[in-house]
Amino acid sequence: MQQQIAVITLGIAELARSTRFYGDGFGWKPIFASEEIVFYQMKGLVLATWLAAALEADSRQAGRTPGAFSLAHNVAAKEAVQPLLDQLVSAGGSLLRPADAPPQGGFRGYVADPDGHAWEIAWNPSWPIDAVGHVTFGI
Repeated sequence: MQQQIAVITLGIAELARSTRFYGDGFGWKPIFASEEIVFYQMKGLVLATWLAAALEADSRQAGRTPGAFSLAHNVAAKEAVQPLLDQLVSAGGSLLRPADAPPQGGFRGYVADPDGHAWEIAWNPSWPIDAVGHVTFGI
């Protein structure tokens, strides 16, 4: 079976607040938006933000929560981590962890979107980002 993820869908409370975070914070533009869901075309997959009640009903997961997880957005330079964290906070996010150097190398910090979804903003010199934005796992 092919290893791929087609869509990641995040349950959210308010579309306008979420769209501000992803639009003003990351600079992402929706490819489709309705009264309850917004889609963003990513490199090789689609990110969706869907009103939590509708997502819970559709997936039959009402009242369930997933445990700890994070999504990551890698940047091409160490100097890009802190400005992006600051931009995301100014767009409605909450700083979870200030940027610092983890023991395994690189530089990273964490921010939560307005609905609490954790995003790691990271630079890793061993994980190259190609010209079209694809990240390759490296050691």
